[in-house]
Amino acid sequence: MDKLRILVLCPHYEPDTAPTGEVMTAICEQWIARGHRVEIVTSLPWYRDHSVAEGWSGRLVRTQREPWGRIRRWHPFPADKGRLAARAAAFAGFTALAGTDAVAASGRCNVVFAMSPPLTLGAAGWAAAWRGRAPLVFNVQDVFPDAAVETGVLRSARVAAAASRLERWVYRRAAAVTVLSEGMADNVRAKLDPGVDPGKVVVIPNAADAGRIAPSDRHNPYRAELGLDGDVLVVMYAGNLGHSQPLELVIGAAERFSVQGRTDVHFVVNGDGVARSSVADAAERLNNLHLMGWQPPERLGEVLAAADLHLVLLRAGLGSTSVPSKVYSVLAAGRPVLASVDRGSEVERLLVDSGAGRSVEPDDADAFCAAVAEMADDPDGLAGMGHRGRAYAESAIGPQQVADRYLELFQELVGK
Repeated sequence: MDKLRILVLCPHYEPDTAPTGEVMTAICEQWIARGHRVEIVTSLPWYRDHSVAEGWSGRLVRTQREPWGRIRRWHPFPADKGRLAARAAAFAGFTALAGTDAVAASGRCNVVFAMSPPLTLGAAGWAAAWRGRAPLVFNVQDVFPDAAVETGVLRSARVAAAASRLERWVYRRAAAVTVLSEGMADNVRAKLDPGVDPGKVVVIPNAADAGRIAPSDRHNPYRAELGLDGDVLVVMYAGNLGHSQPLELVIGAAERFSVQGRTDVHFVVNGDGVARSSVADAAERLNNLHLMGWQPPERLGEVLAAADLHLVLLRAGLGSTSVPSKVYSVLAAGRPVLASVDRGSEVERLLVDSGAGRSVEPDDADAFCAAVAEMADDPDGLAGMGHRGRAYAESAIGPQQVADRYLELFQELVGK
């Protein structure tokens, strides 16, 4: 395979803690290990607290030069998630800086890889690809603006229409659009201009590293911090506490179990985001609901192992716009999953194929609580699901195979 010169535009990169940053870091490390030159244009770390991380502030841009290329980190102008106008302005400012940098670096690359969201990085990637006469591969982690409209975050019809026009504009100009699932592929293909080859939309899923994440004892320091002994069954949601996740399902289930006097099941919510306050208020009055803040990446295996059952939550209508990457990590950790997701979504398909859990209709509180109760009352069934999930993770593609799929696509496009 010929050595490539890859220019990457992404919103997060290690040591930033965003899930997409972890995904991008794992992929780039595989490309680098194979001897390809990689230039990364990204943001200063800011995701955890929505402010530039300690030790990184004080500069507009920081450059890290490496034998394999470089990383350029630009100020992201972070804004609170609840302030849509401020976040849009921040994305615009970051995109302008990162895009200008990428255009300047485009002469040294023969393929451009741009990640969305934010959608604006697609436009910046196209500018760099046009300037460098290189193909643009547009990677869609979440379909925007669909997800924002479905969750009610984006309520302005005018802004949504403008975002949709930009979305289609980038799809039209990209040499390839990569998505995480067939449902997302159907969504994107339906938006292509008439006559455009639907084959330009390529499914390459994210993956968990089954070598890095492995099953371990549920009795660990993280569980000890919760003050929960071995007789308690822990049902955990770990991830972003945002608009897309119906955390009221977890609160409602904890309330029902409390009323029923079930002290054998406790619910843990681990993470941060705009919905944190509502969970915190509920945890104050419910003895069986625990809220834990953000945990560093090195504790991921410990956090995953502490739960007996993990939850994957997506609001109705988001199954074709998003695939939570944590589901792969849960399977690698050998833990079962209960998902509240759209029927026919990638998450439901994954659980059916792996036998690692079950799913219920999204936003259905009765079905969700019934499923939790049934699964909690069947510890042997939970253990079997966990074992099957681990076996599936070991047999599924990992970061190496994901990186190779991208490289094969790049080589094909560069060859054209």
